[in-house]
Amino acid sequence: MTQPVRPVLEAGSPSCGHISVLSGLDQLANSWDQLAAGSGSPMQQYAWGSACAETLSRPSELHLVVVGPLQRPVAIAPLIRRQGELPRLELLGLRELHEPMDFVYREAADVAMLAEAVAQLGLPLFLERVPAESLTVSAVKHVYGGSGVVICRPAPGWPSLVLDRRWAQSEPPIEAGRRSDLRRARRHAERIGQVTCEAVSPAPTELDRLLDEVFRVEAASWKGRRGTALASDPVRGAFYRRYAVAACRAGVLRLCFLRVGDRVAAVQFAIESDERFSLLKIGYDEAFARCSPGMLLMEETIRDAAKRGLRSYEFLGTAEPWTRVWTGRVRPCVSVRAYPLRRWGLAALTADVAQTGWRKLGHLFGVAR
Repeated sequence: MTQPVRPVLEAGSPSCGHISVLSGLDQLANSWDQLAAGSGSPMQQYAWGSACAETLSRPSELHLVVVGPLQRPVAIAPLIRRQGELPRLELLGLRELHEPMDFVYREAADVAMLAEAVAQLGLPLFLERVPAESLTVSAVKHVYGGSGVVICRPAPGWPSLVLDRRWAQSEPPIEAGRRSDLRRARRHAERIGQVTCEAVSPAPTELDRLLDEVFRVEAASWKGRRGTALASDPVRGAFYRRYAVAACRAGVLRLCFLRVGDRVAAVQFAIESDERFSLLKIGYDEAFARCSPGMLLMEETIRDAAKRGLRSYEFLGTAEPWTRVWTGRVRPCVSVRAYPLRRWGLAALTADVAQTGWRKLGHLFGVAR
């Protein structure tokens, strides 16, 4: 059941136009995705926000600020209020999932009104991994900068591969040594059994079975030994199962499998929307490690995406040595922390300065705008 949203603003705020208070996320299901259309980010879509709200927050923590009527909002801030001695606002689900996130909007004027509405709450605002090109960054700096302190720093970006016809060929346009490694890995795999690849847009009736297979294969590697696999993590595991249901319903979920013989050797959990293939989770069975099954599956899904005319292949997460095989391009992100000159803002700034250290304070303020 969708959790209720705690009121955060009265409707009709004179400084921000019509600010709507939600009593449930389901009221925004259609309008949210209409507003996010064209963003290219799964994290902007209703499926992601609703799954975060249902699995990663408490009813007393959830804060959604909406500019415009519920049937046609112009901007949404999916936020959570972290409780404690020093409450603060954060993007919903970012602390648990660490994916790049943002406010949902289309026009600069709309996100400016949204930033003003959020600022009226009088709480510190932490946006830890926002795309650097986002208009949210300048809007928050403008609104909070005149009556508070804004600290903006680089944050981990995510690798992105621009697709063209070269990536649809039988061999990818990567370094010759890497192509040789892939050919060698495929020969190793073919000695075990036939190598096949399948990308599924699952029906609801088959989703549980396919998700079980994704979770099982992901846990059959170092992730399982370290306890970081989704099957071992009740919080993130619950989120991805709930998110898969919503993404399946929306028709954007893609589950990909590389089989060697009759066994699944590698898996991908991905989203396809706005002509982008966004890779969220990967996994492989270490029994097939010599075959590099994860890289073979990557090769296949990149080629398939290029053949079907998709514009880009997004390696969500952060840059890793294995992603550099495919692309050196990284979409930059920034961390924005805004402290209003009010009780909670000043207290949070003091605490964060004490934790960070005075030596770093000059650097932090040096990159603030």
